[in-house]
Amino acid sequence: MSYHLKDPYVVAYRQIHAMASSEADLVEILERSSCYGGSAWARYHYTQGPLVLSCRSLGDWFRYLVRAGQADLELTSSKRSAGIESVMVKGDEIEISYAGLGGGGVGATYTRSQAADVIRHWSTEAGGGRVARGTIVVPRRERLIIGVDDTDSKTEGATWSLVHNIASMLDRPEARYVSHSLVQLFPVPTKTQNCVSTVVEFSCLPSTDGGLVEDFRGLLQRYSVSANTGMAVWRRFDPSPLLPYSRRVRLQRIEYEEALEEASAHQVEVVMDGRGLIGALAALPFCAHPDQSVLPEWICPSDQKML
Repeated sequence: MSYHLKDPYVVAYRQIHAMASSEADLVEILERSSCYGGSAWARYHYTQGPLVLSCRSLGDWFRYLVRAGQADLELTSSKRSAGIESVMVKGDEIEISYAGLGGGGVGATYTRSQAADVIRHWSTEAGGGRVARGTIVVPRRERLIIGVDDTDSKTEGATWSLVHNIASMLDRPEARYVSHSLVQLFPVPTKTQNCVSTVVEFSCLPSTDGGLVEDFRGLLQRYSVSANTGMAVWRRFDPSPLLPYSRRVRLQRIEYEEALEEASAHQVEVVMDGRGLIGALAALPFCAHPDQSVLPEWICPSDQKML
């Protein structure tokens, strides 16, 4: 049998999205990898650069929190061979430029240029020991977070699986499903089993979710086996303002009225207002932190951010 590699030196990323803060000073770049090892190499080198504030890997997603702007990478072989040289928010688009030694910048561009959400790209020539550069352009997206609790009964249902299946079904170009977390809450007497709420995250085009929230609510109403389902929506870049409330819900029993007050104070959309709103609201700041959110003993300090 004869085998043929279409492009033996390019491992294309599956998806790349970029979400910007309202002030356009912070951007989170989400890269869905096809090769964990290659992306882990990139994470090590890229995080040495001055624009990158942090990077986390969640499954096949690598998430870079960066400052918008341009920087001198001061590339050094083996130690900082490549990196993110600039991130520019330009209207409804975000330009991400890479630089690297020996073709590292161009290679970074080629591997990302075929990913879903990339609009266009360009690069310099590569080869030898020269610094090569490349740029990809993606749509500017915004974060949309949905928290849900109380869709099951003591004998039927599981909120985390229902929410994941709904989010997977509703994934669309306008609103990409990018993370899922189970959030351990204080075990109140009214719990069904484990007292866990669920939060999912979407990366959305500006000013539209393609009808996602309404479709999500409709499917929850159809498949929930509880009359107390709560659904809350956060549409801003950083949900950390809800951490003090979430911390209390993880440590003690909270009354329903306090959840309503918290939602109003932070302009959270209450889509379904059953008793499960208490946990749905508490789940929001744990978006994209599935390893911490499942630990009963892990309590984020009240002055810490989750990004």
